[in-house]
Amino acid sequence: MSKYQVEAKPFTFDFELKKTALVIVDMQRDFCEFGGFGEALGNDITPTKSIIPTVRKILDAAREADMFIVHTREGHRPDMSDVPKAKMRRFNSIGEVGPMGRILIRGEYGHDIVDELKPLKGEVVLDKPGKGAFYQTDLHSILQNKQIESLIVCGVTTHVCVHTTIREANDRGYECLMIEDGTAAFDPRDQEAAIRMINQQNGIFGWTTTSDKLLKILKK
Repeated sequence: MSKYQVEAKPFTFDFELKKTALVIVDMQRDFCEFGGFGEALGNDITPTKSIIPTVRKILDAAREADMFIVHTREGHRPDMSDVPKAKMRRFNSIGEVGPMGRILIRGEYGHDIVDELKPLKGEVVLDKPGKGAFYQTDLHSILQNKQIESLIVCGVTTHVCVHTTIREANDRGYECLMIEDGTAAFDPRDQEAAIRMINQQNGIFGWTTTSDKLLKILKK
């Protein structure tokens, strides 16, 4: 069993390759391209778009190492029957027609993962209706069946879907390593705070590190 140690905060993150999954959260056109949900909320999507090359390097290294890979997508059924009224009141652009089709709706062009990170056959693509990847999905069963104990997490947005997923994973007993420069928030203040909230208090939710430190280990 291949064992790795990555320099991280608050201390070294240890993991076994075959018991670790790379979870790429919501690298969708709706969050990383112009005309999607992220921009419809009034955000500058430059930060989320800019991490695509870094996430691609991590994905390539994970594939080369034969790591288990999960891609997630936030979105709703075409009839929008799974959109809570409370969510719709705050985000009424959901379902509206934008430059990439209906915003945040499954099956639309904007809902899919960006071309640079397109999943390969055999990689899990998990559709979720909420922020966390465990909510109303079978992610926990999938990870348990694969005997996964550790998660390496990247994607968007750091303070929302990434954070929620890591918090959910932590409560289920997984050890999580978040990649600081492989995640992004629309506001740099949220990014900074989200990183600190993961690794503070002796790693209350998990560990954080940078892509260069992870890639150095995976490419040995």
